[in-house]
Amino acid sequence: MGWLSRFIAAVAFLAIGVIFSPETLTSKSTTLSTYLKLAHLLSFSTAFGAALWVTFIGGIIMFKNLPRHQFGNLQSKMFPAYFSMVGACCAISVASFGYLHPWKTSSTTERYQLGFLLSSFAFNLTNLFVFTPMTIEMMKQRHKVERESNIGEEVGWSKNVEVAKSNPKLKAMNKKFGMIHGLSSLANIMSFGSLAIHSWYLAGKIDL
Repeated sequence: MGWLSRFIAAVAFLAIGVIFSPETLTSKSTTLSTYLKLAHLLSFSTAFGAALWVTFIGGIIMFKNLPRHQFGNLQSKMFPAYFSMVGACCAISVASFGYLHPWKTSSTTERYQLGFLLSSFAFNLTNLFVFTPMTIEMMKQRHKVERESNIGEEVGWSKNVEVAKSNPKLKAMNKKFGMIHGLSSLANIMSFGSLAIHSWYLAGKIDL
């Protein structure tokens, strides 16, 4: 099934859910707040789920099973798309939550929650426009040096660490890459943490 077909199927199921929901069947009109709540819930859950998978599951599995250069090249294509999608979802969450809870009339808790959503959005933008381009460029340079030493097609870091002991250039690049990648990972974790805090707030609001 192609991307477009999957997207249409998802939209169709969403439409069916909206049409046959109790609120739709028992009321003549659906308020704007209901649509905004739906937009907030869908965008938040998409961002949270994507961050959870990429950070704690997908990336680790790929690193442990793919040749390192292949893993790096895949990440260089995946992360810009990942941060763009999560950033867009955070933007929708911020806009919908801000509209539903205007700053002047919102409670302290609601203001904190808006702050957490804004933080997640900001961390994602920082990764998308600052750390990710730097990381990708540094990775390409390091791959070139590693290919000259006939390493990079193995799984894991063992050969890189071994060669770096006798290659000052590779050792310096490893240090710089580690610093940039560490900042990117920290921003990603901070973004995920902000979303996790908001998930606790939403759980307290849901009436099951």
